[in-house]
Amino acid sequence: MTLKERLLNIKPGEANKQGPPKAALPNEEMESRKDRYQELKSRIHRRLIERLDLGNLENIAKNQLRNEIALILADMISSENVPLNQIERERLIVDIQHETFGLGPLEPLMADPDISDILVNNSQNVYVEKSGRLHKVDVAFRDDAHLMQIIDRIVSKVGRRIDESCPMVDARLPDGSRVNAIIPPLAIDGPTLSIRRFGIDPLRMENILAKGSLTENMAQVLRGAVKARLNMLISGGTGSGKTTLLNILSEYIPGDERIVTIEDSAELQLKQEHVVRLETRPPNIEGAGQITQRDLVRNSLRMRPDRIILGEVRGGESLDMLQAMNTGHDGSISTIHANSTRDALSRLETMVMMAGMDLPDRAIKEQIASALNIIVQLARLSDGTRKVVKVSEITGMEGSVVVMQDIFLFEKKGINQDGEVIGEYKATGVRPTFAEKLRLAGIDLPSNIFEEKGGGK
Repeated sequence: MTLKERLLNIKPGEANKQGPPKAALPNEEMESRKDRYQELKSRIHRRLIERLDLGNLENIAKNQLRNEIALILADMISSENVPLNQIERERLIVDIQHETFGLGPLEPLMADPDISDILVNNSQNVYVEKSGRLHKVDVAFRDDAHLMQIIDRIVSKVGRRIDESCPMVDARLPDGSRVNAIIPPLAIDGPTLSIRRFGIDPLRMENILAKGSLTENMAQVLRGAVKARLNMLISGGTGSGKTTLLNILSEYIPGDERIVTIEDSAELQLKQEHVVRLETRPPNIEGAGQITQRDLVRNSLRMRPDRIILGEVRGGESLDMLQAMNTGHDGSISTIHANSTRDALSRLETMVMMAGMDLPDRAIKEQIASALNIIVQLARLSDGTRKVVKVSEITGMEGSVVVMQDIFLFEKKGINQDGEVIGEYKATGVRPTFAEKLRLAGIDLPSNIFEEKGGGK
């Protein structure tokens, strides 16, 4: 039995038999070329799914499977008796393969490494972000039902669901890309899909140094802070690169430490071998069975972690995180949405209150001042570039105020004719109190790294 006969589950010798050729599409003159193409693609795709023996697919190598499916599709296209040139035939075969094994019309966008965001507003409007700028692309789904099929395919692979009773979902793709989908009745104009891309090969420190996202001196200090087990909070707005920086800094955690990561949707790509990855679970259709980040933080404390990495603090789990940092889990890292380092502290205080504990304000601030050592602020500037705009140290309490001092900052000076942001990195000249901790940990930094003249290079 040939591979083709196995795939189509037909008897030997029948693979070359074709049914009677189908008539050309009716009223071709009155239909747009795009509509005819979508209808043809949809019809052949349905025929392929109906004929495939899905039980045999798992036993065939991926490349071999794609090649054989391409041959089967070529036969099906010929049987349609529709006039197509070679380029159109090849495009149709590729598009149907994307419909069968991938994300349909989004596959070409997923293959472009320069695209950082894919934003599907509805079945007919798709935008992408390249180099920090949004562009509309000539990509469309057949209709809302077609878009819903792709969304269902994504969320079902990570054990989640989306329907009218649960119209919002966070998920991830196999390459770690973050996915959010929201559908009617909440999305008025049709299903909406947002994909935040994370490359198969994650960015490293040398990549963001080359992009000018920070300076070598700043990189040395942050590397040293991770190795010396300082507690760090990475702050920034949406799309500013918080998760990317967290991934990069996690590379400097020694390989002999036990790391527990906690996320709503698993995105972190740690290189170490001894990593335990935990992910929250939404409630089931009866509204039961939900596992929150706070539940996972509490459970992680019983797992003998050396470090806890919390993908993002957004609620009551912030209190448990601070307590973990204060009880021997030094070197923990997390991210938070905030527009400045001071705002990050204010948000953290508010989220601790969300834990439901009736703690006085001063007790909360003392917990924060004792737990955190460094806050790193990121921003996406008007030209689309992402930069570390401030590195601040928390030095303690002064009265009822958490005291911070800036170590490095990015000073914006204007915008040039091409719309690019002009500015420079500066060291404030303040030598942080954690510099001694770095020295005791065996991390030797240049003597002038914190000086105003030497630190901004």
